[in-house]
Order: sequence, then C-alpha cells, then structure tokens
Amino acid sequence: MNKLTSRIDKERVLLAVAAPALALVAAVVITALVLLATGKDPFAAFGDMLTYGSASDSQVYILNKATTYYLAGIAVAIGFRMNLFNIGVDGQYRLAAFVAALLGGALTAPGWLAIPLIILCAMAVGALWASIAGILKVTRGVSEVISTIMLNAIATAVIGYLIQPEQLGQLDKAGTLVSTKPLPEGSWFFAFDTGAAGEVWGFVLIAILVGVLYWFTLGRTRFGFDLRAVGQSESAAAASGVNVKRMIVTSMILSGAVAGLVGMPTLLNDSHQFANDFPLGIGFTGIAIALLGRNHPIGIALGALLWGFLERTTSHLELQGYDKEILGVIQGVIVLCVVIAYEVVRRYGLKRQQQRVGAELAAQAAARTEKQEVAG
Repeated sequence: MNKLTSRIDKERVLLAVAAPALALVAAVVITALVLLATGKDPFAAFGDMLTYGSASDSQVYILNKATTYYLAGIAVAIGFRMNLFNIGVDGQYRLAAFVAALLGGALTAPGWLAIPLIILCAMAVGALWASIAGILKVTRGVSEVISTIMLNAIATAVIGYLIQPEQLGQLDKAGTLVSTKPLPEGSWFFAFDTGAAGEVWGFVLIAILVGVLYWFTLGRTRFGFDLRAVGQSESAAAASGVNVKRMIVTSMILSGAVAGLVGMPTLLNDSHQFANDFPLGIGFTGIAIALLGRNHPIGIALGALLWGFLERTTSHLELQGYDKEILGVIQGVIVLCVVIAYEVVRRYGLKRQQQRVGAELAAQAAARTEKQEVAG
C-alpha cells in the first residue's frame, strides 16, 4: 500500500511538471514556425528577447508591469474558483481608479492617511460595481458574462462624461490631455530606487500581500472551502448547508475589491492622476494570466512576469524590424498551448488513475478467487 501511494505521489509530481513543460515546448515551436513564416530567424529573435529582457532596466519594467497584471489575474481567479466569469474587471478597475483619483486630488490630509483612504476607496468602488452583476445573477438569473460586459461599457461612458473639463476633469496646458486633479506629492506611494535601472513600484508589496491573502482564504478557511465547493457543484454545496446565492454575491464583491486595486500601481506610483490615456484592457489581460496560472497565486505571478517580459521584449523586436503583431501572436499561442497542455495532461492522469483502480480491483478479485479455491 505504501509503495502504491508513493508511486501515485510521484506520478502527480511528474504530471504537474509535465503540463507547463509541454506548454512551453509547444509555444516555442509554434512561435518559431510563425517567425519562419514571416521570413525571420527565430533563434535570433529568441536570443534578442533573452538579452534585452535580462537587462536591469527591463527587469524593473517587467516587475512593475507584473504588479498590475498580477492583481488583475487574482481578481479574475476569485471568480474562476467560483465558476464565475468576471469579464468586468476592466470596467471595475478603471471606475475605481477614476473615483480614487478624484478623492486623492481633493484630499489635503497627510500621506499616511490619504494613501489608505485612496486604496480603500478604490476597493469599495470596485466591489460595489462588481456586486451589481452578482445581485443580478442571484435575483434575476442574468449571466455575469452579459452583465459585466454591459457594466464595462457603462463605466467607460460614465468616466468619459465626468472627466470632461466642464465636469470633474481639467485640460492640460498643451490642450491635449484631459485628467483629474493631480495627487499631491505626499499621497504618492513609495518606490525602491535601483539607480539607472529606474524605480520599482512599492505597490508590489501590496500585490504580494493580496496573493498571500488569496492563498490563505481559499485554501485554509471555511469560507474558501465553501467558495470552492459552490464552484464545483452548486447543488451539492446547497445540500451541505452552503448559502449559494450569498456566496455568489460575496465572490463578486471580493473579485471587484481586488479589481479596484488594479489601477492603483499606475495611479499612486506612476501617473498620479487619471487621464484619458490611463491603461486600458488590463482586465482582459488578467483573464489570460489567470488561465496561465491555473488560478494558483504562484502560477499567476509567473504568468504576470511572463506577460511583462513578452511586452518588453517584443516591443524591442519591433524596433529590430520584426512585425509588430508578433506580440499578439505569441501571447495567443502561449495561452492556447497552456490550456491544451493542461487538458491533455489532465486526461492522461485520469486515464492512469482509472487503470490503477482497475488493476487494484482485478488483483482483489483474483485474491478472493484464490482464497475461495483454497477453502474449497
């Protein structure tokens, strides 16, 4: 029995390693074929990406980008663990950043008080906006996919209206940028100065804290168990006494609260205002990163770093004469390869498990037959 358990544990480890390894090999091969089809040398491209991506300034850029992407991935993953598809992270973080920027620009409090207020405001706005989709789902049966898509559009329209100079925004001296009132310098988040390589945003520590809380809450608490149970089977969870409707709304609120943090690294560490050039599409990037990381906090972190690496290095490839669309191709290939590889490995593992169970049952039947023959 101990030998069987040991063999099963070894197979689980091998399968866990096989999935990302298979995805990586497949992604590299397909990307190389795409580069060859465009008349470029894939080995030269990969070498250039590794060289440029390992530079100190690139590493700082990648880490800063990954901070934002990681928070987006966690926000999406909370919904995924509940079998909810929160496509509304994009609208939630942008509306949250806009309201938080308005609050930060109006505050005259010292930074130690203003910064927590700005962060809490962003989380509250994101949670409130996401809760609309949760309430619609449990009270009217509206799919969260449809409602969050519509809420994205509404958030964009609300921001576009309120940020106008005659409303709550202001026009810069050049007359090209419309933004909220800038945050006072005392409300800026701290950063780690690395010298010539630039500054690492201090919000990376908040992102790490969010990841730890995500891991602890879902893996070490009763609430996390109930959440995952509802995601696996609503009927089974309800039969065990879990309030499914409350869990759905709570999960959307938590996802929205984390989504509210997505724009904070940019607002507090970079732009210090919300303008019409504020980053778009990070919520949809978070979906890809959550898929890459399999909803695991460490996997999501690796996916966020990989995404930042690809953005940095493929933009450099464009300067070297490569087609600018190569980034989208590589990103799409990686996501597809990861999803397919994990499904292939999952099915193989399930087949192996069935074979082991069948072999064990056959051995038990043979033992019983032999015992009966001896007794007879």
